[in-house]
Amino acid sequence: MKLNEHILLWNHVFIQVMDVRHKKMDKGEELRNYRLPVSAFLYTVRGSARVWLDDSVHRVDRFHVLHGGKGMCLSVMTEDVLEYYIILYKATLALSGRKEIAQLLEKGNPFQNQYAFAPHYPLPLYDKVKLLEQEWHKGSGLGKLHVKALFHHFVFELLHQLDRQGIQPLKPDLVAQAVTYICEHFSRSITLESIAEELECSTGHLSRLFKSKMHTSPIHYLGQIRANRAAELLMQTDATLQEIAERVGYPDAHSLSRSFKKYKGLSPVRFKKERQQHIQAQDQDMPQTKLKYALQRTAFTRYTDIDYQYRYHAEGDLFMHGRGKITAMMIMLCLSLMLGACSAPTNTNGSSQTKANHTATSSNSDGQAAVQAQTRTVKTLKGDVEVPANPKRVASDQYMGHLLKLGIIPVGVRSFMLNEAWIDQSGYPKEKLAGIKDLGDFPMDLEELTVLQPDLIIGSIEKNIDSYQKVGTTVFLPYWEGESTAGPLDKFRRISEIFGKQKEAEQWIAEYEKKVAEARTKIDGIIKDGETVSIVQVANKSIYVLVAKGGNYGSPTIYQMLQLPPTKKALNMKEGFENISLEVLPEYMGDHIFVYGSEDEGANQILHSELWKGLPAVKKGQVYMYGSFSDKGDEFVMEDPYSLELQLDTIVNLLLAHKR
Repeated sequence: MKLNEHILLWNHVFIQVMDVRHKKMDKGEELRNYRLPVSAFLYTVRGSARVWLDDSVHRVDRFHVLHGGKGMCLSVMTEDVLEYYIILYKATLALSGRKEIAQLLEKGNPFQNQYAFAPHYPLPLYDKVKLLEQEWHKGSGLGKLHVKALFHHFVFELLHQLDRQGIQPLKPDLVAQAVTYICEHFSRSITLESIAEELECSTGHLSRLFKSKMHTSPIHYLGQIRANRAAELLMQTDATLQEIAERVGYPDAHSLSRSFKKYKGLSPVRFKKERQQHIQAQDQDMPQTKLKYALQRTAFTRYTDIDYQYRYHAEGDLFMHGRGKITAMMIMLCLSLMLGACSAPTNTNGSSQTKANHTATSSNSDGQAAVQAQTRTVKTLKGDVEVPANPKRVASDQYMGHLLKLGIIPVGVRSFMLNEAWIDQSGYPKEKLAGIKDLGDFPMDLEELTVLQPDLIIGSIEKNIDSYQKVGTTVFLPYWEGESTAGPLDKFRRISEIFGKQKEAEQWIAEYEKKVAEARTKIDGIIKDGETVSIVQVANKSIYVLVAKGGNYGSPTIYQMLQLPPTKKALNMKEGFENISLEVLPEYMGDHIFVYGSEDEGANQILHSELWKGLPAVKKGQVYMYGSFSDKGDEFVMEDPYSLELQLDTIVNLLLAHKR
């Protein structure tokens, strides 16, 4: 930022001096990780020390000036007796400030900038800061006014010397600061607004920077951190879900369960059960010489004091103990290429062979050469991706039911996919699933994934995409969008577009919609004209009302497919669900109530309450119990074609049983 812009901003803000301190530290004394509550100047008088502002280290001695913004981490390690002044101040843009001033502040906030330098003329600064500290401790109203005047004099002299010495302040790394703040405070109630306020920037500016650098939003990143920490606590302790929820920032166990499933793909109970089984199987099957690598193969995350982030072991290079297999594969590949080169005929026509990467020649019935594209471009949320036109080896951490319905048998999937509830109920031949490799939890095991040599990978969680891309061509297709989901038929269409199988998808959709139309005829009259329907999920002593559009756990089947009329509350909800208290339950309930998870833990306390029993729908017996959110699992957890067919049958049978 230019000096004139810097001065312009100082002239358009309200300055409040928060504190002025005169400190002395003995030789060898340390100040560690003091989080600046507001912007601050530090002015050394005598002695020497190393001073850290976030990750920047400065060696200072007498008459050094340092500046840091709110939220920066200050650490001091003295090399000699250190004497210094610290001035804490807050700068607020006046509400009536011009728009261009606000834009200039967002472009480069000087009150958050970091710099350290030795002024050529230190004594004028010393005189002002010494007098400033004396006036501060007088405490009188006139003295406070003098403090503000002296502070402006100090800043003027400082800016003048900065300009003369050509010092360029460093802009703070807002994203790194936001990451640090989230990792240190994830157990508290955090919002985008509170993070932006802490870092003295706008929510829009922070969101744009964070998305650009981290490829996700601050709040989504917060959810990842919480889910990772919850996973650690699940595997390392016997804490209850409620205890873990309170530790990682959720009000109750059910809120934790819903969020955990969004980020990890399965409930906490099932996650712990499957991870324990996976570890036991490894311990039994792994040779004694390989047991030392057991911890490397888990998908858990850990906290590092280097970058204050939770990181998957799979990030960066592939696992060390997997390199032997990879090296062997590379050797075999090289030998194959050498043998192929020796036996291949010489190319005498001078044509380029690079076209073979994009086209293939085949003969039709007339003997004419036909050229067919081998690759095509797929549009994704992370940009266009060139994929094989007819991939033969597909790996996916989600969407197995969708792939199978399109006639695509993946070579590897996430563990949960191999145990989906619809498999046993649909009659799908299990022998066709026998060759599918179990690739563990989120993220899929990179070593095993590499060995499979997939020509296409589908990932549903954004943070895992970079790791998958190191193995092969990857398409990002999110399952959850915020707290909502896309319609199940839209999901199926999106999958079909990746493989160019839109025709097959539309054929199944037409058949399914025909069944839906027949189902609506069967249940006609059960929900009378003017009556409404609500869907609630009860578990862990909590109540969730599902939205009319964008929800999960059967709500698309009930609301969109069967066209059962939702309440106004369900229509007006912004997210896929809303967590409510028992006291306001009557406001959300319609004339008919579908209850998901009635047999799950904590549901009885709600369903046996006097308020529940007093609901008109309950009194009339117009309540329909279905599904389970627990580790039992059911056909309502996923939204693939097989699950949708089963969901339709289940809901229709519930209503018909009521009709009889």
